[in-house]
Amino acid sequence: MRWLRTILTEIFGLFVDDGRFALAILIWLGAVWLARSRLGLAPLWAALALFAGVAGILIGSALRRCRR
Repeated sequence: MRWLRTILTEIFGLFVDDGRFALAILIWLGAVWLARSRLGLAPLWAALALFAGVAGILIGSALRRCRR
């Protein structure tokens, strides 16, 4: 059964290379969803906030990776 765990780990690694990056995106997605549903944020502003946040997370992750 060790081979099954290895296969599942490799498949997971294909989609989630950096756990901090994935967690940050999920948190940002939840924050935008809450702002949209609870505060009545307009769809255009929610989309812009989602884009800006994900772009910022991506840039931050790339800069962290470059420093290593």
